[in-house]
Amino acid sequence: MDKLCKIRDLRQAVTHFEADFERRYGISLNEGMLLCSLKEGGSLSSGELCGLLGLTPSNASKVIAAAERKELIARVLGERDKRRMFFSITERGRSVIGGISCDEIPMPEALCDALGL
Repeated sequence: MDKLCKIRDLRQAVTHFEADFERRYGISLNEGMLLCSLKEGGSLSSGELCGLLGLTPSNASKVIAAAERKELIARVLGERDKRRMFFSITERGRSVIGGISCDEIPMPEALCDALGL
């Protein structure tokens, strides 16, 4: 039971951090993690992004669509197989991710403990 309560506290801490993050930067935490996944360059498939973000295909699709609407990422057709779709970060996305400093957002104690901060 103690572990369950700690997981609950951690989930609440992430929710509070995400609300502050979204207010400050205008993107969701998942969109921010999507940009982190793409910032090193190259293109990733939606399946690869699902794995990196720990999201279901349905949720990843929603995050990808939101980031596309904000022009943070762009779709790229596969070079060898035009049926495959990949995603890459745009200059706007690079600008947004470059302007993020999580130090500016209060970190809930449960997250500090979990991250060893």
